[in-house]
Amino acid sequence: MEMHQESTSKNMECEGVTISDTDVELLDVVLRLLNLLDKPEQIPIRAPMLLRDLHYFLLLGPFGKLLRQVNTLGTQNNQIVQIIAWLRQNLAQPVRVDELAQRVNMSTATLYRHFKNLTGLSPLQYIKHLRLHEAQRLMLLENERASSAALAVGYESITQFNREYKSMFGEPPYRDVSQRRENLLG
Repeated sequence: MEMHQESTSKNMECEGVTISDTDVELLDVVLRLLNLLDKPEQIPIRAPMLLRDLHYFLLLGPFGKLLRQVNTLGTQNNQIVQIIAWLRQNLAQPVRVDELAQRVNMSTATLYRHFKNLTGLSPLQYIKHLRLHEAQRLMLLENERASSAALAVGYESITQFNREYKSMFGEPPYRDVSQRRENLLG
């Protein structure tokens, strides 16, 4: 808010994931943040200042305009971020794209286009990825069985869950989780 900023009325077109070179100033701030891990008593005072510096340098960078749009209320990119937050909080709920569009006062086509521009996925592909990753987390970290994890994230069919899990991660749930645990321990 304190920085002079370009108009955010137009949304930047972007890829789902963006990579760019960074400069020494940004890396220095990241290194200073990491060094605080060795001085936990300093974290409450210094971390907020360093995070402010980090945000500043990110906003000055090549994708600063996009970051502003994502975080500026009323922009279409921010509306997509609101939808993503809602999806994360309501992971197990049935999802209809037209209802998502209504939540942010967009047409379904506009929501679909902006969602895909920002995330690289359609809304339904995105929720499927969210659900599968959360199910994987539940199985790995909370020792849930595949069927319990599938139901917890909103799948109604265990067969469909197994099929989609294997398609995304390359192995059925039990084998994938076993291999990941083995890799972590080995």
